[in-house]
Amino acid sequence: MLKELNSPFLYLICGGIIAFVAVVCVIFLVRAYRAGIAVGMDRAKLKRAITSSITFSILPSVGILLGVIALSGSLGTPWPWLRLSVIGALHYETQVAEAAAEQVGIGGLSASSMTPKAFATIALLMSICIMWGMVLSLFFNKRYTKQLNRQSGRGSGSRNFADSAMSAMFIGLVSAYIGNYIGGTVRGRGMTPLIVCLVSACVMAIFTWLSEKKHMEVLESFSIAGSMLIGMLAAVLL
Repeated sequence: MLKELNSPFLYLICGGIIAFVAVVCVIFLVRAYRAGIAVGMDRAKLKRAITSSITFSILPSVGILLGVIALSGSLGTPWPWLRLSVIGALHYETQVAEAAAEQVGIGGLSASSMTPKAFATIALLMSICIMWGMVLSLFFNKRYTKQLNRQSGRGSGSRNFADSAMSAMFIGLVSAYIGNYIGGTVRGRGMTPLIVCLVSACVMAIFTWLSEKKHMEVLESFSIAGSMLIGMLAAVLL
């Protein structure tokens, strides 16, 4: 099954979509640069902005690469490469893939137990669940932008419902994961997931402290990748 998921046909399909998106990005880059020149922006500053964006995109993308590597062992390389290159997010893709694998009865993501039916279900669920941001933007983005403009006019101290809802969602998500790790520890599955979670949280706290208290803002872009790498190292050592 893994051989089929790494077939040239799948590479052609996924690679073609990624190439199309890359071309669109280049087109927007060129148009944005020309628009900056048209409004009188300094060419040197524009080039520095492009260079700095490239520089600060490399290390954070290590986390995405780790996600591709982690998922490729059970889903092949082309599909995770596509999902995490175009619109997917690392925490979303792994979570949905694991949940879908459990629901189809293969006991988690495993190359040995993967079937065509299971892969089709996992791939379909990963795609359908994340597409609504694009679909809803077609109908509600204009109204939402107006709401953001009104909100920004009230001052930086205000907090709207979207901010509170997003914070609540992430707190709930983290709580669910930690609860699962604690439950696994109590049932005798080992403390490795819980310890890795704590190690990653401590590393993230250190990155946040350095960026906010020590004014090392450059570390903010590396916090996710750094926490993942050190957390994975802790898992290996354990």
